Amino acid sequence: MAKRNEIDQATGTETTGHEWDGIKELNTPLPRWWLWVFYATIVWAIGYWVLYPAWPLVTGYTQGVLNHSQRADVAQAVKEMKTQRAVQGKQLQGATLQQIEADPNLLQFAREAGKSAFGDNCATCHGSGAQGFKGYPNLNDDIWLWGGTLDDIRHTIQVGVRSAHPEARVSQMPAYGRDALLEKNQIADLTQYVLKLSGQKANAAAAARAEPVFKEQCAACHGDDGRGKREFGSPNLTDREWLYGGSAAEIRTQIEQGRGGVMPTWGTRLDAMTVDALAVYVHSLGGGE
Repeated sequence: MAKRNEIDQATGTETTGHEWDGIKELNTPLPRWWLWVFYATIVWAIGYWVLYPAWPLVTGYTQGVLNHSQRADVAQAVKEMKTQRAVQGKQLQGATLQQIEADPNLLQFAREAGKSAFGDNCATCHGSGAQGFKGYPNLNDDIWLWGGTLDDIRHTIQVGVRSAHPEARVSQMPAYGRDALLEKNQIADLTQYVLKLSGQKANAAAAARAEPVFKEQCAACHGDDGRGKREFGSPNLTDREWLYGGSAAEIRTQIEQGRGGVMPTWGTRLDAMTVDALAVYVHSLGGGE
């Protein structure tokens, strides 16, 4: 006859026979509601295995009696989305800013599609909020080297900046120090002249010495007044907006090295609709003209 385990006097529950440091383990049964839930999950799992794709096979998987496929559902949803986008994308192509703004649905579509494309392709350099970083322009302000109209922005996105595209936006500042085009003292004076142009504290004597140098070397692109020229993509030196920094040290480095970044030719990487949507999105950030 099997030996019956001890009954705990405090609870009236049979023990398991296990004891640790004087503490005896009770053989407390699981709550009945918990057991029913557990059994129900087993039944549910068996039903799922029968109805839906579940078990991997050597060359595939069990299809289930419902022959349901989430992959097919996703493919259908993507197909429907592309069909819808194609209709709106066709309306967007070549549309003027006035036409886009006159159609709230088209404007919303362009902004949302552009925002998505921006996050995938542009945020790495310009930042998730398009705020820019050192060497990468802020797209939220109204400072545009080649113009901030919708067509200007669209064209810049299409052809890029200093890219391999034959129509790329190109501006090239000489490296006056690296290529020994100017002497060190001339570069030092030019630095003071640019500081003066931007309304910063500058050495008046050095700036006066640099004025003829500026007119000879820099005015052709930046203008006699230093306000820049869009036809050359040359920046305005009087507005205190700087791509690489506006301190004396950064200005001198720019004069010495002639730094300039490269923007890809997105017209060959993205479809026309996406380029248009990107242009609308960037224009809507707050600095578009």
